[in-house]
Amino acid sequence: MRKIKAQLFISLDGVVEAPDQWHFPYFNEEMGAAVDATLGEADTLLFGRRTYDSFAGAWPEREAAGGEDAPFAKVLGDARKIVVSNSPLDFTWRNSEQLAGDLTTAVAALKDEPDTDAPVWISGSVSVVRRLVAAGLLDELNLLLHPIAVRTGMRLFEEGTPSVPLELLSAETFRTGVLNLFYSVAAAPGEGTYEDAKTYLPQH
Repeated sequence: MRKIKAQLFISLDGVVEAPDQWHFPYFNEEMGAAVDATLGEADTLLFGRRTYDSFAGAWPEREAAGGEDAPFAKVLGDARKIVVSNSPLDFTWRNSEQLAGDLTTAVAALKDEPDTDAPVWISGSVSVVRRLVAAGLLDELNLLLHPIAVRTGMRLFEEGTPSVPLELLSAETFRTGVLNLFYSVAAAPGEGTYEDAKTYLPQH
């Protein structure tokens, strides 16, 4: 069964909106290698409409220009790209298609595709990630946690929704202070109880 994995840039205060406004000062070769090890290894990418438009507006031109990021741009271009949108779409970037039908039904079918165990990667696309988390269909979450409090903008997890237990799979610290964190989303809550915690709380 294929896994569904998501990668997001996130600030210290949980903001995932408009990373183009705060992410780039933290980009270095470590960050580039982290993205290449995930999206650069994917044969299938799942996008929300806005994230897809951002990628499609930049990467085909970079591939055509033949610069230093052209190999990564070619990998993205060669991958199957599935776009979630309620409106009809016309595509100019190769290997792009619109997701047909209900999101959760289609993603469940992707997970069950035969003859492959390569993960499907999601980049950004917060609304898609939220829906898949709620449906129990997201397997792993890769958060590139930036040491900055953005103070405004959409956060990954909305207030008033059920809690989401996560299990830390790995952690790496970049020289910029960015943390490269991998979580399993299908984890059970921790085993501790309030009675256990009380032994560590100050006594009055």
